[in-house]
Amino acid sequence: MAGIIKDKADPYRCLFVVCPLLILDQLANFVVENDSFAVLNYRGRFAPSPTGPLHSGSLVAAVGSYIDAKFHHGKWLVRIEDVDLPRTVPGAARHILATLEKLGMEWDGEVIYQNQRSKVYQEALEFLNQQGLLYPCTCSRKEISDSSITGLYGFIYPGTCLNKPASTKNAHALRIQTPDELIQFQDILKGSYAQRLRQDVGDFVLRRADGIYAYQLAVVVDDAAQGITHVVRGADLLDSTPRQVYLQRLLGYATPHYMHLPVVTNVAGEKLSKQTHAVPIDTVNALRELVAALHFLGQEPPEEILDGDISSFWRWAIPNWRVNRIPDGCDKKPKKR
Repeated sequence: MAGIIKDKADPYRCLFVVCPLLILDQLANFVVENDSFAVLNYRGRFAPSPTGPLHSGSLVAAVGSYIDAKFHHGKWLVRIEDVDLPRTVPGAARHILATLEKLGMEWDGEVIYQNQRSKVYQEALEFLNQQGLLYPCTCSRKEISDSSITGLYGFIYPGTCLNKPASTKNAHALRIQTPDELIQFQDILKGSYAQRLRQDVGDFVLRRADGIYAYQLAVVVDDAAQGITHVVRGADLLDSTPRQVYLQRLLGYATPHYMHLPVVTNVAGEKLSKQTHAVPIDTVNALRELVAALHFLGQEPPEEILDGDISSFWRWAIPNWRVNRIPDGCDKKPKKR
């Protein structure tokens, strides 16, 4: 079914003839065994908010994004998402970066800080405003809760302020009009995911009344500016992705590949965070923390991996990364061994 024949015009040039069915069969086996092909120019990122130290939940996202980037021989960038300065904790960003270093996670390029990028966010707002898509909103939280329908993702804004003249300089929130159409994307783990933004979310805020740019805008602008091709993050952000895809289309950006990892929760089923009193990563036992995160992601490191060091951990973890082993909806806290 496969063979080599000589080119009569050039006897030293051989043509390799293969049965198409055999190619497809071998291709299928390759995909199953290796999860994906080598990705050219892969650029991933880890983008923590400096509201406190790294904990088990944020470590899972860091480990998943790091290994996936390195498995594909790509770049792994770090961005500090401190656009919401009132929520940031002094020294938290520095502590997060120091923790990543102790865990042996080496990022490429300079760390980007969102609080230094207001100009580019404003430029994106101006571009959207020129398309007639923005409008000012003076509704209070109480007015929104009283007049809105509660959907799967929170209050669905009813468009109360839609007919007010748009301006990107007035001191109130700026919302973007959402289409009555399905916004759909393909998640590497979750498969096809879609929202009808107008019905499911409503017109959402891009700049708050206090002048702070919304996460949805900042993350889209920064992913494009950094050339991010793959976004690997927690599944708690899955329902935000259609809004980001919508903004990417409006701004003329490419949509990255998305992979939303299972979220770590506490015994009450709440996502680990500063608000739920998540325990910081124990860098004294860094290796055990890493192994626990790897197990949480469904990987199967050998028991003797704990006899090594952090360098040997990464030497095993990166080439043995298998996306098809990641559980769907796993919500238990990683167990240290």
